[in-house]
Amino acid sequence: MKKIPNSALILGLAGLIPFFWGAATSLDFVLENLKLTGLSEEYTGSSINLIYGTIILAFMSGVLWGFAANVTDQKRPVGFILSVLPALWAFFTFNGILINPFMSLIIGFLGVFAVDIRFYYWQITPEWWLSLRSILTFFVIIFLSVNLGW
Repeated sequence: MKKIPNSALILGLAGLIPFFWGAATSLDFVLENLKLTGLSEEYTGSSINLIYGTIILAFMSGVLWGFAANVTDQKRPVGFILSVLPALWAFFTFNGILINPFMSLIIGFLGVFAVDIRFYYWQITPEWWLSLRSILTFFVIIFLSVNLGW
């Protein structure tokens, strides 16, 4: 695997900030110690992780669709199907009726990573893609796990 380009790594890590913020502010002592108790619930804690996680799953569907569009053989239809699954998963499990919404997001991100692996082995992603996605997926799952009890 090739070295991750600095711009991709920096922007990918920056994309973790809302997940980190959601996890950190889910812990009451963090809000108390930082005197952030006056912030709206929509901008702290589990709400941030639920909303942002859903947005990012849909975003990843778009990224995967772009990779699938570059396939010129019989893999293209399978690639398109695989690429829309994360967004559909997020849409149908967002409300938490069937499964804890944070567990749903974790499953969704693990599913995206599985598609990342498939696309990497089909050689339709950049050579550094799996390295970047490994790092980002690891941290997303850690940050979402903080909210599993909510």
